[in-house]
Amino acid sequence: MATAIYLEHYLDSIENLPCELQRNFTLMRDLDNRTEEKKGEIDKLAEEYIANVKNLASEQRMEHLKKIQNAYSKCKEFSDDKVQLAMQTYEMVDKHIRRLDADLARFENELKEKLEGSGYESTEGRAHKKNESRGLREKRGSRGRGRKTSDEDSPKKKKIKNSPELNDALLPMQPSDVLDMPVDPNEPTYCLCHQVSYGEMIGCDNPDCPIEWFHFACVDLTTKPKGKWFCPRCTQDRKKK
Repeated sequence: MATAIYLEHYLDSIENLPCELQRNFTLMRDLDNRTEEKKGEIDKLAEEYIANVKNLASEQRMEHLKKIQNAYSKCKEFSDDKVQLAMQTYEMVDKHIRRLDADLARFENELKEKLEGSGYESTEGRAHKKNESRGLREKRGSRGRGRKTSDEDSPKKKKIKNSPELNDALLPMQPSDVLDMPVDPNEPTYCLCHQVSYGEMIGCDNPDCPIEWFHFACVDLTTKPKGKWFCPRCTQDRKKK
């Protein structure tokens, strides 16, 4: 309720701002037009002076130059007025922005204090803890590489034992579809194709396998084989031994 009342009051305070800005912009445009007219007058006086300077007496020359100088002074006056209007317009908008920034900071601090008092964590705190837990999981995963894991420990934490109805309802995902999808640069990659986890995957039973997880399509599988399964690389290494 307090936020709604504040918003109403803030909108009331800026209700006249568009009209004030439009008035200042109109005045600045008028000053521009008057300056351009005065510059045209200066050009005309300069051309007359250059054309008739030889035939003018000393007093006439001084009078003509004084007209040109007065016109230049008027141009400068118009320009100064325009600068003052521009600064006034800027301050007019900046005042409301500063007020809004200060109020937002105050509201954020009040909300943070309420959350801390009620035992809830802020969004930043939850995100920070989430990133820390993710880093710990990745460290544990790197230390445990080479350990035989179950199907529930796959990169996607998928459940192989899905019901037939659920498997039929899910649309099959092709490797080409995944290659066209945007990939998080921080997401780990697997398989011989060095892509992220998708679809059905199978783990190599070699505890020292450097890759561990493979897409069914990349190793020519359609269903999970019975017994132990070794990836093509580990199969070749076992044959050499």
